[in-house]
Amino acid sequence: MEKEPIYIADYNYPLPDERIAKYPLAERDHSKLLVYRNGQVSEDRFFNVGDYIAPHSLLIYNNTRVIQARLEFFKTTGARIEVFCLEPIAPHDYQLSLGSTSGCTWKCMVGNAKKWHQECLEYRVEGLDLSFRAYKENVIGNAYAVRFEWDNPQISFAEILDAMGELPIPPYLNRKTEESDKTTYQTVYSRIKGSVAAPTAGLHFTERVLEGLRARGIETDEVTLHVGAGTFLPVKTADANEHTMHTEIIAVPRETIEHIKKQLGHIVAVGTTSMRTLESLYFMGCNKTASVSQFEPYEQEYTMSAHDALQSLLDWMDATGQSVLHAETQIMIKPGYQFHIVDQLITNFHQPQSTLLLLVSAFVGGDWHTIYDYALSHDFRFLSYGDSSILNRKS
Repeated sequence: MEKEPIYIADYNYPLPDERIAKYPLAERDHSKLLVYRNGQVSEDRFFNVGDYIAPHSLLIYNNTRVIQARLEFFKTTGARIEVFCLEPIAPHDYQLSLGSTSGCTWKCMVGNAKKWHQECLEYRVEGLDLSFRAYKENVIGNAYAVRFEWDNPQISFAEILDAMGELPIPPYLNRKTEESDKTTYQTVYSRIKGSVAAPTAGLHFTERVLEGLRARGIETDEVTLHVGAGTFLPVKTADANEHTMHTEIIAVPRETIEHIKKQLGHIVAVGTTSMRTLESLYFMGCNKTASVSQFEPYEQEYTMSAHDALQSLLDWMDATGQSVLHAETQIMIKPGYQFHIVDQLITNFHQPQSTLLLLVSAFVGGDWHTIYDYALSHDFRFLSYGDSSILNRKS
């Protein structure tokens, strides 16, 4: 099926540096909330988000937790080498790799890679009584496979990252990670380690907000999508269709898929990561597979109902003995996409000419300018630590 060109220049807007929130508000849920429904825009504060969600809706959030993925080594010559862990290679499973007590291999970005040849880089981890070693192996695109080893079988890789790693805050904040980021750059419900970037729409939630939603009869459930560094990649091609989407790992329990199927027509996604996960489930059910390619939604006409697709996915999981769906998605949600699962989206304000802005445009039927013009003219704060919006799907 031939793709209509999507000119990324049409998804640009002026974003002065002073509009990018460098730090979060002191109280998460006091951020501004833009409300978009029926083509109209209004504003409120995030602690009132429940006022814009119908009772008995199902709110789905991403429970991933950001790891301290940026490691710093120094060669004997004094050269500094930065190793940024992106995703596990062996063991491939995040939990197995982070739980390893002897060694693991990760796909990593390497800063100053030209200075790191075949030698082992070593780091003595204070407080853990171990020697931690890194070996650069084969090239993987613009990254490397890096093998890590250490000599204390009582210590896991996750504990090593916690001890010597740095939390990787977004590059557009143009500042060093601070101690406060270890708390503020995690959602209050984060629990499954694996992301190198936060699912930032969730940063506005507090226990008070969640309790308020439950009191209104709004149900919650969770999925896991480990956010990769690719979420910050700009679209560099004139036609967005020529941009290569990054692949992300998802995990969704069987019970959650049942819950979603029961609540179809009233599904609220917290963030673009939850959106990508939920919409991917539809195609996994249609095709009975654990992966979705970038343009799969556009390569044929899908007529199966969302209910039947989710039931098909459940049947396939039962037949293959899966209680949790472990899968990969490269889905690209862009203008022209037909939504199957999600009815409302809670999300922050995204970078110009980004795939996330394309997703928002698709969800609101191309009316993204109305939303962003309002936010720019009403002092909303932008990007990861910025303000939020709740958008109703435009059919």
